[in-house]
Amino acid sequence: MPGSDDGCMDDIRFSRFIVLLTVGCMVPACGAAGPSASVLEVRAADSLPPPQPAAALAAPAAIAPPSPDGNPFAGATFAASPNYAANVERTAKAHPSEADRLRKVETYATALWVSSVGDVAKVAPALDAARREEQSAKAPVLTAFAVYDLPDRDCSAKASAGDLASTSGGERRYEREIIDKMAASFAAHRASRIVVFLEPDSLANLATNKGIAKCHDAERVYKSSLAYAIRTLAMPNVTLYLDAAHAGWLGWTKNREEFVRIVAEVLSAAGGADKIRGFVTNVSNYDTLGSGDLAALEPSDPAKGELDYVHLLDESLTAAGIGGKAFVIDTSRNGRSHLRTHAGSWCNVRSAGLGSRPTASPAPLVDAYFWVKPPGESDGASDAGQPGYDPNCGGPGAPDSAENAPGAGSWFDAYFVELAKNADPPL
Repeated sequence: MPGSDDGCMDDIRFSRFIVLLTVGCMVPACGAAGPSASVLEVRAADSLPPPQPAAALAAPAAIAPPSPDGNPFAGATFAASPNYAANVERTAKAHPSEADRLRKVETYATALWVSSVGDVAKVAPALDAARREEQSAKAPVLTAFAVYDLPDRDCSAKASAGDLASTSGGERRYEREIIDKMAASFAAHRASRIVVFLEPDSLANLATNKGIAKCHDAERVYKSSLAYAIRTLAMPNVTLYLDAAHAGWLGWTKNREEFVRIVAEVLSAAGGADKIRGFVTNVSNYDTLGSGDLAALEPSDPAKGELDYVHLLDESLTAAGIGGKAFVIDTSRNGRSHLRTHAGSWCNVRSAGLGSRPTASPAPLVDAYFWVKPPGESDGASDAGQPGYDPNCGGPGAPDSAENAPGAGSWFDAYFVELAKNADPPL
């Protein structure tokens, strides 16, 4: 059975014979493929090796639970990504006058993004590295992952279309090649403390953008795939946060309440609201914690910043029977305000700066400020001739976006230097 420490089924013991009944179980649960049909085998008990004394059996790995209040960030060191540090180091070497400041960023944690089927191969090595760090430090080390590869991903934009399409088996591939494989890695590292941020920009698009044909058509696969991910990844050592967009998107009551209605449907299909710890907001965005661009540019939005937003969202969730949830706010690029001419600008916003450093329990309802988006990775290409170009990232329709930006997810050297220079609090 899944979760068993000693095989697929317990032995059924009789006075003289042992009857082993093998029914064939899933490979991820048992660790090895069983026979495809039931087999009844009877062996004389005298022919079996004697049982091992309890002391000789290998002790199972202890699960690293969250803190007593359930916050997985509390009391833990946050695992830093070696790949991210390597990007920062290359930029530091290329900008010697800024090197000291840039190198201060290397040690801060960011989420490891699973944005394609190929990225799943990074999960187990990241957990192995965190486990070694944990054994050295003799303290919990938390590893965070952002899962971002729904079939028909990013249905309202062009910069970050994914590698899975619902019309060509994408839903099954998402389940089998991403979620199931991540679940197997998490189960193999059950002593590790793990956080998962699920699918930025997904359910928010269903709440506000179903007038776009691609979003309308993606509704069923988004809901079913997210329910599957939640159901499968909910483990004792894994804490799940579902993406909830940001104040400038769902701050308005109508948008927020439609989002909560969709969330309730997905959580019901996943097995209940208790499968997730809470929600992550502001992923890859620029909304400040307090009053900033939104207050000036969108005065009708009751959420003037992300802290306002999580309180309003908590009220809407509680009214819908989804109470007691916690929040994580992405502060990777929201250190500065009054940068945008349009509150909807989201792509490589000029003059942005690093925000609050990853911190546990920084405010009421908030489990952590965390750098979900790795600072320095581009949001999308600014040149119309580049693959992955989005009009929101360059050209006359994107006056707030930085120039010479590479494709989404690529390292944007000059932009990272500006983020570090403009950090608030300063580095």
